[in-house]
Amino acid sequence: MVGYLSGTPTLVAGGNGPGSLSTQLYYPVGLAFDVSSNSLYISNYYSHSIVRWILGAPMWTVVVGVPGSSSNTPLQLSIPQDFIFDHMGNLYVADHNNHRIQLFVPGSLNGITIAGVTSFPGSAANQLWYPYSVALDSDLNLYVADLSNNRVQKFLRY
Repeated sequence: MVGYLSGTPTLVAGGNGPGSLSTQLYYPVGLAFDVSSNSLYISNYYSHSIVRWILGAPMWTVVVGVPGSSSNTPLQLSIPQDFIFDHMGNLYVADHNNHRIQLFVPGSLNGITIAGVTSFPGSAANQLWYPYSVALDSDLNLYVADLSNNRVQKFLRY
């Protein structure tokens, strides 16, 4: 059994009120920890970005998105929910209000829509309606929790 110490937790990111400044978080909803860099990756929901906060650092750096700016361009996100990295460092983002899954290859700030139809929600097989969460299996097939369609979609890797 794993236990945790009771008492006061330690603040590691944010805590400076809501906002899009590099010392603030604005509705953080998704987390991933990178052991190799001692960093938290955070889905900064209302700031429309995924950021990286090195533990002990005073601020984050942008991974993808434009903090404080929402759009449906390849560079921007709108209410990013969940995200996941694959073993090659590719980043998959559930871009909630754009009804799509964006793929960001390492070193690129421009995303590629790999599931859904940007800005067009729907229930057709190729559409998403407020994607909420993403997962990958060992073959890199993509699973998407499609919130308003009440379904989970599987997208095969080609």
